Amino acid sequence: MIATKETLNGFNSISHETERKPATTPASEPAVQERLDQMLYLTGRPTLKDFVRLIGSQAVRPQDEGRLNDEWQSAAKVARKLETEEAGAPDNPAIRKLGPEHQPLLVELLKDPLVRNGFNAVPSEVAFVELDKLVVYQKHIDLTFVQELENKLGPAPSEEEVVRTCLPYDHPQPPAKWGRVHHDKYVFVSPSNDLRFLDAMALQPGNIKDYPPPGNTLGILGIAIGFGSNFMNAVYAENRLVLNNGSHRAYTLRKMGLTHAPCIVQHVSSRDELELVASSDVRHNPDFYLKNPRPSMLRDYFDPRLHKVIEVNRRLRQITVSFEIDEAFVPALS
Repeated sequence: MIATKETLNGFNSISHETERKPATTPASEPAVQERLDQMLYLTGRPTLKDFVRLIGSQAVRPQDEGRLNDEWQSAAKVARKLETEEAGAPDNPAIRKLGPEHQPLLVELLKDPLVRNGFNAVPSEVAFVELDKLVVYQKHIDLTFVQELENKLGPAPSEEEVVRTCLPYDHPQPPAKWGRVHHDKYVFVSPSNDLRFLDAMALQPGNIKDYPPPGNTLGILGIAIGFGSNFMNAVYAENRLVLNNGSHRAYTLRKMGLTHAPCIVQHVSSRDELELVASSDVRHNPDFYLKNPRPSMLRDYFDPRLHKVIEVNRRLRQITVSFEIDEAFVPALS
């Protein structure tokens, strides 16, 4: 049996031992600084129970549940009002194809096997989409990461830099480490939220190069851990665009004043096809995103009535892979 476990580990840099020390610290022992991030959470849309639990478990500073209840109720009223005032706001989004000036980048992008193999389940295209028309399912934005993206792009990025940021066909790999922690367990760690279990693969001995065989190998079971294609991606379904990947880049670009961004658009013609390509949130509750008069949209992240910002401990994403081998003799059939 092989199992994978994905977690987000909060790291408080002050240990229990340190907390018990006197307030005065010798100059030779500098105080350890906590590394805190700012996180933005949508409110009024998730259930009250989920919102209170999420904020309560993530916030560095204690949060009063009564106040959280009031904040959620206030945001829920705004959300219900928007269903009337902005009914149909995400309908009929404009999708603009890349121009001739983008053809060299498009050619390189289409050479990428992650594009050819990862976006071939339904008809797809690379296009510019209007950020304010995007429907979103992600309930939080890491504002510290947004600031890092903004610093990297600079105050006035060129259109080519924007395209390369949204569609990074060179796949820059985030920092990560992994290793064996027990005879039947491996742990993978990265600051990137994109670290994930990719797939299990049945391999033949010939698939493994430059590695001495441990014996006369019959077969090899591979467990792939890594990062997704990380392209900004949206699903076009029932006349709406639902952002599938790239929420932080979309938020950053809108924060910087951009109105459109390039992404891979997957065109879905049925709920069966939606099951193939949409996120689990959208698959489990498609009517909210596709039929609700005014679902959660990217611009809601910027509405102070609909979000709450808190400080959280900086976290690492951890994936644990464990396996079990059972060897036995069983009676023959004849």
